[in-house]
Amino acid sequence: MGNPIIRHKFTCDPTVLVHHHSIYLYTGHDEAPAGVDQYIMNDWLCFSSTDMNSWVEHPVPLKATDFKWAKGDAYASKVVERDGIFYWYVAVTHASTPGKAIGVAVSSSPTGPFQDKKGSALISSEMLPPTKNEKANLDPSVLIDDNGVAYIFWGNGTCYYAKLKENMFELDGSIRTVSLPNFEEGVHIHKRNGWYYLTYGYGMPEKVAYAMSRNIDGPWEFKGILNELVENCETNRPAIVDYNNRSYFFYHNGALTGGSSHRRSVCVDELHYNDDHTMKRVVMTKERVKR
Repeated sequence: MGNPIIRHKFTCDPTVLVHHHSIYLYTGHDEAPAGVDQYIMNDWLCFSSTDMNSWVEHPVPLKATDFKWAKGDAYASKVVERDGIFYWYVAVTHASTPGKAIGVAVSSSPTGPFQDKKGSALISSEMLPPTKNEKANLDPSVLIDDNGVAYIFWGNGTCYYAKLKENMFELDGSIRTVSLPNFEEGVHIHKRNGWYYLTYGYGMPEKVAYAMSRNIDGPWEFKGILNELVENCETNRPAIVDYNNRSYFFYHNGALTGGSSHRRSVCVDELHYNDDHTMKRVVMTKERVKR
């Protein structure tokens, strides 16, 4: 079909997971009607594929109001699997403390349904270093390292990170920050061949840039722009995954009819790693998908 890959609904903020020979795509769901320019996002969506060409939509696995301590807003998220349990880290608007907060829901299946077993926010505004930014707790991304230690990265305006306890429901130690050029939001953390990669929304409107490090605690070396400004949309949240011996770069734009910064659509391109481990996005075509 080409990009965008989901065409019957507006989708955004992709996160991806490979499990049992299938790739699972989890997205936000833009529901703003035509003429309304604001984020209206009530739930997350789940799709799966075995060929990167056709996608199966599953029943809605999670809603923002499934977190009883939240009052809504289903913002960007990340799904990881550990010991047969699937953990979904999400950003929502807290009902009783200022601004956004990060919660975590679990399921025994990659397609859900997911449930909030913690019953409270994993990260809320009062846990951060002093800030007046009510959007600080956006866009969580989680990495389970080779030694089994898990880390969560997130932020808006400032990139935060912390270690997670083995139960995946609690922070293990202090919240720290990463200094990245023109960091806006939309951070994605992944590791490949001993290198850590931080990919993120760069500036506003957002391009996608990235930094690399040999250590999860840095120092991080800025490597430049991975994706330029996208069509008809000022935001851009990346996700990167290896699947069937190829690497893929997921993102969103506003290219569908009626699309905009508040009616976005998920896209995917191929990703190449150079000999020096830096990355290069390659625009996907139908022929490359069928290869």
